[in-house]
Amino acid sequence: MKALLIIPTYNEIENIRRVIPAALAQDPELEILVMDDNSPDGTGQAVKEMMEGNPRLHLIERPGKLGLGSAYVAGFKYALERDYELVLEMDADFSHNPEDLPRLLKASEKKDLVIGSRYCQGVNIVNWPFKRLLISYFASKYVRVITGLPVKDPTGGFKCFHRRVLEAINLDRILSDGYAFQIEMNFRAWVKGFRIQEIPIVFTERLNGVSKMSRHIVWEAAWMVWRLQIMKKLGMLK
Repeated sequence: MKALLIIPTYNEIENIRRVIPAALAQDPELEILVMDDNSPDGTGQAVKEMMEGNPRLHLIERPGKLGLGSAYVAGFKYALERDYELVLEMDADFSHNPEDLPRLLKASEKKDLVIGSRYCQGVNIVNWPFKRLLISYFASKYVRVITGLPVKDPTGGFKCFHRRVLEAINLDRILSDGYAFQIEMNFRAWVKGFRIQEIPIVFTERLNGVSKMSRHIVWEAAWMVWRLQIMKKLGMLK
């Protein structure tokens, strides 16, 4: 099936030249859309250079740092307009292993949303400080307790949507933008009855560049789960 991998970037010049060929090598039908937020380090220009003679690579440049969620929403709309059947998400920094892409694509033959999960078979994270690991692990439990969402890694950003999921969700009504965006998309897909599967991955902390995590992103996620649960009870997510 025609598949598009969306990679959002902001100052990923040290990673982008390596991650694109690594991802494209996984499947001859896979295409990539880089969503670059006007990276000062020249990430967008590097992608333009790689696009020469490569019809499987695409780029959307945005005017500034507008956020993860809005980048993915723009990428989803791009995919739906161009008849891609499968739409994948992946970070640019090799925390997600491109070699796992075929496993997501294979599982998507039978499921509507496939999530590369750090927690569905124990804890599979490499090189994280213990404090950050605890925060992430218990945040995932917090999401499940409050929302009832049957996903062990609700904040993970390595996943594959079938287009029917994205068509069923009103992308213009997405509320969140940081890591809460991942929770919200999973929750909306689950509420609508789509089939979700988690497959185990090993998540490795980035070697190059700087993490985009912030206190604001954490608080957005903490409050968003309550808002989503209330909206579900009021029938506002159908």
